[in-house]
Amino acid sequence: MTILVTGATGNIGRRVVDGLVGTGQRVRAMVRDPRTARLPDGVQLVHGDFEQPDTWPDALDGVERVYLFPFAYYVPGSADLGFVERAAAAGVRRFVVHSAAAAGFAPSDDRSALGRHLEEEREAHRGLELMVEATGKEWTHVRPGLLAANALGWADRIRAERTVREPYGSSGYPLVHEADVAEVAVAALVTDDHLGAAYTITGPARVTQVEQAAAIGAAIGAEVRFEELTPSRARAQWLADGYPPDVADWLIELLAAAVDGPGSLPPTSTYEEITGRPPRTFAQWARDRAADFMEVEA
Repeated sequence: MTILVTGATGNIGRRVVDGLVGTGQRVRAMVRDPRTARLPDGVQLVHGDFEQPDTWPDALDGVERVYLFPFAYYVPGSADLGFVERAAAAGVRRFVVHSAAAAGFAPSDDRSALGRHLEEEREAHRGLELMVEATGKEWTHVRPGLLAANALGWADRIRAERTVREPYGSSGYPLVHEADVAEVAVAALVTDDHLGAAYTITGPARVTQVEQAAAIGAAIGAEVRFEELTPSRARAQWLADGYPPDVADWLIELLAAAVDGPGSLPPTSTYEEITGRPPRTFAQWARDRAADFMEVEA
C-alpha cells in the first residue's frame, strides 16, 4: 500500500511522513522541489503542485490513501482544479484531511474582522471536507486548533533581542503541538479505527503569550522578556511589516477575545481519548523547537 502525503514539508506534514515511515509504510511525498525536501531515506519524492494538474498523475499512480493538505480556500470565487476528484478516480480509497477547528464552528453572520475571518476559514475547510465526503471514499477529518508553531513568528526577534513584543500579553489559547496532530493523522491513515470521524485537536490548556515567552526562554536557557504593546501600536507595526489591514484587525480581535478565557476554542480532550495520553504541552513544544530560537553560531 502506498500512502501519499501532500504538504509533506510543512510543520505537520513532516511529522506525518516520519510517523508513517516509523510504522513501515510505503510513503510518497508530493513536493514542489524534490531537491530541497529533506525527507527521510526511503520516502519516494515526486514533483507535484496543486496548481499544476499535469503533475498529478505521477503523484497519484498506485496510491490508496492520501493525507490531504488544505491546498485552497473553497470560498466564492476560488478555483477548484479538481485534485480530490482526480485522486478518487485514480484509485484513492481513503482521505485524511488536514482541516481546521473552524470547520466545526456553526455558521455565523458576525461582521467583525475576526467574525468574517472565522467564517471564511470555516467555509474553506468545511468546503474541502465536503468535497472529500462527496467522493464516497473513506475519510477522516483532523481539525487542529491554533498551532504552537505560530510562535515561530517570534524567532527572529528572540534570537536577536531575547524579546517578544505583542498586544494582550494575558491572552491565551490551548496551543497544539504539531506532533499531536500528526500522530492522529497517522493513526487515521494506517488503521480503520477513525473512519468517518472529525477530530478537533487542541493543546491541554490555555497558555498566555507571557507564558509562551517564558517557556521559550526556559527551553533555550535565557530570559525572554515580554514587552506589551498597545493594540494601536501593534497594528501599526504589523502594517509596517507588510500585514494586510484586515489581517492585522482580526489578529488583534483574536487576541482580545482570549484575555479572560479561551476565546472561541476551549481545550478538547480528543487527543487523550484517541491515544490514552495527555496532549503535549507548550513547554514541551518549546523544548522540541529550541534550536529555532537560538543564535546560529558562525
